[in-house]
Order: sequence, then structure tokens, then C-alpha cells
Amino acid sequence: MTRDTLHFEQGPIRPPNEAASLLLRFTRNCPWNRCLFCPVYKGRRFSRRSAAEIREDIRTARRIADEVLETSWRMGYGGAVNDAVAGAVLQRASRHVSARSVAAWLYYGTGSCFLQDADNLILPPEELAELLSLLRETFPEIRRVTTYARSRTVVTRRTEELRRIREAGLDRVHLGLESGSDAVLRFMQKGVSAAQHVEAGRRLIAAGLEVSEYVMPGLGGRALWREHAVETARVLNRINPHFIRLRSLRVPRRAPLHAKLAAGEFELPSDDEVVEEIRVFLEHLEGITSTIVSDHIMNLLEEIEGKLPEDRERMLAVIRDYQALPDEERLVFRVGRRGGAFRTLQDLERDRAAAAKIRRLVEEVRTREGAEGVERFVTELVDQYL
Repeated sequence: MTRDTLHFEQGPIRPPNEAASLLLRFTRNCPWNRCLFCPVYKGRRFSRRSAAEIREDIRTARRIADEVLETSWRMGYGGAVNDAVAGAVLQRASRHVSARSVAAWLYYGTGSCFLQDADNLILPPEELAELLSLLRETFPEIRRVTTYARSRTVVTRRTEELRRIREAGLDRVHLGLESGSDAVLRFMQKGVSAAQHVEAGRRLIAAGLEVSEYVMPGLGGRALWREHAVETARVLNRINPHFIRLRSLRVPRRAPLHAKLAAGEFELPSDDEVVEEIRVFLEHLEGITSTIVSDHIMNLLEEIEGKLPEDRERMLAVIRDYQALPDEERLVFRVGRRGGAFRTLQDLERDRAAAAKIRRLVEEVRTREGAEGVERFVTELVDQYL
């Protein structure tokens, strides 16, 4: 195998906060793959990669990393992966995406590694521990290793097995909680109960692992929004995860939920309704010390971030500030946020020129297509990120 053909397998997604991580694929796709809201793995079969395949990928990634570092030394940068070194690697069109991925990882220097795909704890515990040990030995510069997992799988693992995996090198598990309402979980065909979510989160924490729980505002629709908010908070209160990550619902055409939306079996809440749902959710989080993170472009209010309990009031104040805006100003902010012009509510005042342009744009769309056309326009802006 020549230098230009060195490559290792990578999966389709990773969490937003793992954008600059080294990505290594331990399993392919999702063993459940029935969730109505998820479009990612539909039409793809789940499979466990063999330990031999994974070992070879780890070693290949190391060889690529060493080549990037050799390039740095050859260019006179003493092993530092700066703009010039990264550029030299990235400009070689013949290089596989793996080389570009490793170069970017070294450039950003995060020291993080994310294991793809959807549920790596489904691997036999001893095998996973052995692979984690090899990964840590091969890449001593790695400071954090994380993975996705399903609560339904976690509850089949004994605490001692999870502890062994932690000792071998896994630091954090990302879980798709999505909702703590059994009614919502059943409708969305999540394949797990609220009680299993609680047991999984607690078991991981008992084993010494960091737990990052994903919550999906909007998933209860208009019918179950309050139950979704209150019961999700209740489940999280029983877990006290390290992180609660908000990822608001969107429904692309390729997601099975889209058919139910079109049939009228599910009603998608508006941006304002989702903001109110998040307010209720925050108000029902009690007795926990989790960090709330809003690190996804689908979220309207990026500022809803902070540590509980001390930052709760500040996060609620962001919601109150948004809800206090006149209708037209909320619309301008939504368009600006969805179009990438605004990140925070303060940008409405900070960038008055952008706000004025957006107001003119909104008026043009309203004149041409009416109020419904404006909402379609906002939806199209959001859906460009799907």
C-alpha cells in the first residue's frame, strides 16, 4: 500500500462537539434503526466490524499521523502541524479522506477520539476493552475517547464490565435520551423505556464514565409537548448526567416521521412553541449539577447553555428576553439565526445593518407569498443544514 492509498474506515456522523476529533469506526450503522425521527442509517444494515479490522484501522491511522508529522519536520516546523503543514497535506488531491481527517485532527490538537457508529457498547466487553487499550497505546497523545451507545444496550452490561471498559480507555458515552416520556418514546419507536434510560445513565456513572444525554425539544409534537418536557426533566433528575445536550427536532423527507407529519398524525411545533417547551423543561430540572449545552445549528437559542443550578436563571432569562420581543422582531431574529447572520439575541442590536436587511427581506417574501410563505422560507433556511 502506497502512501497515497493509506486509509481507514469512517462512518457518516459524529456529535457536533467531536468535529475536531479523530474518528474511528468500530461498528457500522445502528442495530435498532427504527426511530421515526432519525434519517441517518435508514436502508443500511448494522454490522460489527471484526477486531482484526479495527486493529488495522488504528495502526493505519497511526501511520498516517506519523507521515503528517514527518511532513512537518521535512518542512522545517519541528513536528508542529500548522497552516502550512495542513495545507501541504490537504492540497494533495490524491490523498484519501483519512489523510485529510488525521491532518485536521493534528492541526486542531484536541487530543480527542470519537468511536463511530451508533452503539459500540454492543461489542463484547473484553474485546472492546482490548481495542481501547490498543488505541491508547498506539496514540499516547489521545486525552479523551468517546462513543455513542444505546440505553437498551447499556442495561445489558454489568457495572463491572463497564468499569473495565472505562479503565481500558473510554471516557465518555453519548446517549440519545431524546425524551423521558414513555408515550413519546413509544410513538417514535425508540425501543427503550424511560426506566431503562434511568438505569443506563446511572450504571455508566457508577462505572466512572462521563455521560452526555441528548434531548430533542419538539419531539412530543403539539399533542405531547408538556409531557415530553416534564417527563424528560424527571428522568434527567434521576440520572444527573454530566452533560445535557439540546438538539431540536427537524423532520427531513428521508426520516420516517415525515410521512406521519404529512398524514397529520404528528404536528411539528413552531419555534416559539419549542422555546416555551424548553422553558418548562428547564424549570423542572431539580437537584442536579449537569451542564446544559446547545451546540447544534438546529437550536434557535444558542445562549441556553450553562451549569446547573447556578446558571438556570440566566438561561431562563434568555427565554424571557426572546418571548418579550415583538412578533416582528422574533421573526427577524429567527430568519437571522436560521440564515447564519445571528448567533445570539444581542445580535439584533449589535448588527443593525443586518437586521434592517432581514426586515426588508421578510417584507419582500410576505408581499409575494403571504405569511405562510415567510414560514416556508424560514423552514427552508433551517433545512439547508439537514
